[in-house]
Amino acid sequence: MSDIPTVEEILTLDAAALGTLRQPVMVVALEGWFDMGGAATAACEALFDDASRVTVGEIEPDPLYDFTIERPHVEMIDGNIRSIRWPRNSIDVWRSQSAARDVVLLLGVEPHLAWRTYCEAIAVSASQLGCSLVVTVGAGAEQVPHSRAPLVTGSSTNRDLARRLGLRTPSYQGVTGVAGVLHPLLESNGIASVSLRVGIPHYLSNASHPLAVRSLQTHLSHVLGVGPGRDLTDEINETRSLHDELVASDSQLAMYVAMLEREFDRRAEAAIPTADDLGAELEAFLRDLDEE
Repeated sequence: MSDIPTVEEILTLDAAALGTLRQPVMVVALEGWFDMGGAATAACEALFDDASRVTVGEIEPDPLYDFTIERPHVEMIDGNIRSIRWPRNSIDVWRSQSAARDVVLLLGVEPHLAWRTYCEAIAVSASQLGCSLVVTVGAGAEQVPHSRAPLVTGSSTNRDLARRLGLRTPSYQGVTGVAGVLHPLLESNGIASVSLRVGIPHYLSNASHPLAVRSLQTHLSHVLGVGPGRDLTDEINETRSLHDELVASDSQLAMYVAMLEREFDRRAEAAIPTADDLGAELEAFLRDLDEE
């Protein structure tokens, strides 16, 4: 294998395994820089149950990771057999009779190396599986209070899609993650893409946030016409109690959170269109693509 791997060397895909998919859309969620608190990958796990998923492909990890950073795990099977679990990027097809479409799901770990080849492998997978749209989901630390369901914001490099959905076109300049590299590459390959992102409280960025997970899960469910997925109410209530206690123990933090709550409530009315509105416009966009 050469120093820079090719798509053929890292991608294994059986596009014909399940026959023709129903209006498939690809959803990508990667652990790492764009998944603070693991909220994005957790939202996909909660929405797309294992029982309805079939693995049709995988991206080989060896050329993509520095294993002194993303270390493999040793696991015991049946108490006596040791197994090595490597970073995995599996390509699954999620199917449900109650859903409006099939979903191609890529859950993985943001690689350290060969980003362009990795993104090209995603584009090839989307194309071969008939996906006319790729949705990346992410989570980042923001100035939001833990006591409110955080808003989901979105953008698209496709100007027509951004206009239809009331999303912004990307204007950020600076360092980026794999998702930032992936979207322009998809656009250059004629594949529309949307980035959805949920905020988590920056003052609790190392904690889990099931309320943020549910916000992203609910948004994806409405937009894609799937779900609703696993109920997270118990996890949300348990985590809320723990976070409330932590904030209450620090008077300055409590004052800061109260200020965030007031500002959040004021800005909530200026959010992007509702998930139902986005879902209707997305359906119209995909129908137009089919006609073209």
